[in-house]
Amino acid sequence: MGRKLDPTKKEKRGPGRKARKQKGAETELARFLPAVSDENSKRLSSRARKRAAKRRLGSAEAPKTNKSPEAKPLPGKLPKGAVQTAGKKGPQSLFNAAQGKKRPAPSSDEEEEEEDSEEDDVVNQGDLWGSEDDADMVDDYGADSNSEDEEEGEELLPIERAAQKQKVREAAAGVQWSEEETEDEEEVTPESGPSKEEEADGGLQINVDEEPFVLPPAGEMEQDAQAPDLQRVHKRIQDIVGILRDFGAQREEGRSRSEYLNRLKKDLATYYSYGDFLLGKLMDLFPLSELVEFLEANEVPRPITLRTNTLKTRRRDLAQALINRGVNLDPLGKWSKTGLVVYDSSVPIGATPEYLAGHYMLQGASSLLPVMALAPQEHERILDMCCAPGGKTSYMAQLMKNTGVILANDANAERLKSVVGNLHRLGVTNTVISHYDGRQFPKVVGGFDRVLLDAPCSGTGVISKDPAVKTNKDEKDILRCAHLQKELLLSAIDSVNATSKTGGYLVYCTCSIMVEENEWVVDYALKKRNVRLVPTGLDFGQEGFTRFRERRFHPSLRNARRFYPHTHNMDGFFIAKFKKFSNSIPQSQTDSVLLCRSGWAAVVQSQLIATSTFQVQLILVPQTPK
Repeated sequence: MGRKLDPTKKEKRGPGRKARKQKGAETELARFLPAVSDENSKRLSSRARKRAAKRRLGSAEAPKTNKSPEAKPLPGKLPKGAVQTAGKKGPQSLFNAAQGKKRPAPSSDEEEEEEDSEEDDVVNQGDLWGSEDDADMVDDYGADSNSEDEEEGEELLPIERAAQKQKVREAAAGVQWSEEETEDEEEVTPESGPSKEEEADGGLQINVDEEPFVLPPAGEMEQDAQAPDLQRVHKRIQDIVGILRDFGAQREEGRSRSEYLNRLKKDLATYYSYGDFLLGKLMDLFPLSELVEFLEANEVPRPITLRTNTLKTRRRDLAQALINRGVNLDPLGKWSKTGLVVYDSSVPIGATPEYLAGHYMLQGASSLLPVMALAPQEHERILDMCCAPGGKTSYMAQLMKNTGVILANDANAERLKSVVGNLHRLGVTNTVISHYDGRQFPKVVGGFDRVLLDAPCSGTGVISKDPAVKTNKDEKDILRCAHLQKELLLSAIDSVNATSKTGGYLVYCTCSIMVEENEWVVDYALKKRNVRLVPTGLDFGQEGFTRFRERRFHPSLRNARRFYPHTHNMDGFFIAKFKKFSNSIPQSQTDSVLLCRSGWAAVVQSQLIATSTFQVQLILVPQTPK
């Protein structure tokens, strides 16, 4: 339904409401239009003055709450939305959009008579822009809309006006309700104190701190093994370690130490992903507090270290060149004159021009120690029995200043390719590469002044580089490695010349921390060959074991050195230095010849074995006739 046409009402002049709202562009164009002079402009008609008076009366009766105090213009400034034209005195000199004001109407009688005599139907362009439309047009650009609401109120139906008033009341009620609600939420009386949730959290924290640890029953242990909560497991590890430190005072009644150790072993295996065998070995090797530190250190990679190749450059020059390329580094330590530790780098540290030119070698800090312990001298003959990938070999060459001869041997032909590449890049010229099994080496060539044996091992000292060691090693692997190491060590000792004027030394090292691969092997060599242990010359590191559980080793194993990730921040390593004092192989068997009446000579061999019994073997040898 449309609005009914009232024939008595005079037709409305000028554009309608929708048309007026679309005149925003004209407001913008008013800034660029020339100013209207007083002569060309037409004064307001009586009808326009009536509308202006009614508008002012309505704005005065409006509630003061609708006007915010921020809406008042500052003195000396134009109100928001006002546009000032270039004219001096014209009806369009100022558009006050915020208040909807217009030019003051003339008050003299002569002016009123002249305006009444004019035709009411004629409305010029200035009347449209200055009287009715200025508030509407400027309102589209953010001015106050109170004048528009009053003006549109004349055209709205009663039901529309009632709907608008209802919306205004609902909006006001909603604002008031939201303000009261927020005030109620924010208001906290001093008597109320903390909330229930805070009290519950505080009580829970207090209970966790104060309640002693209770070993869970077997059923709960099995449930935890099926779906472990790592945070809970870690907390239980800390509790059990704390109890075992003061077991007599903190243990639970009726619980034995073995129960706590079994629970701790399972939790450590779950949290750090270790196999039962290796974790049991580590628990035998370290105290409980040190064991956790060792396991944590294996989860973090070791720092990147490099060794300066003094055959081509100096450490100071290399460090300055790398710093200029954006590498953050420091000297490795007082114990090394060539090492550098790299913290971070903006360039690939293994592909810099200095690396390609052979100025340095990427090498772990622990692999520098065996060469330092061997201390090769110039013009010596040296054997590197297991040389790949060539880091220790090149380090020996630079200490010898490319003099003498180094025989670099490895049983793996594929790994020898990296040795060749590194030696060429580093400028090593005194090295001969061979491919033999180390156990056959004394038959190939011998008489070396010094020998370096970096024996193959289980790799339990480099778990941070190879996490697979956690689960893929068992008792057979350790014993197999130990057997191979014993054979290689005896072969290496036989390759050393005890009568060397400058040498006669052998360095045995592994990247394992197992006693079966280190002290046990060294103690075996001490019994089988004419060698003794001498100090390694390294100022740091822990002493080797002279007794471990039920085993007892030679007291000179104190001269050996052990290195751990959690104490020295380098890979786990073992180093022992031998001095050979005789080339003869000691005979552990004693022979005695017994003459028999029958003319045969009985040769009795007696041998001492581990069970402290004698094994007698009779060999009949025909006696030569007189």
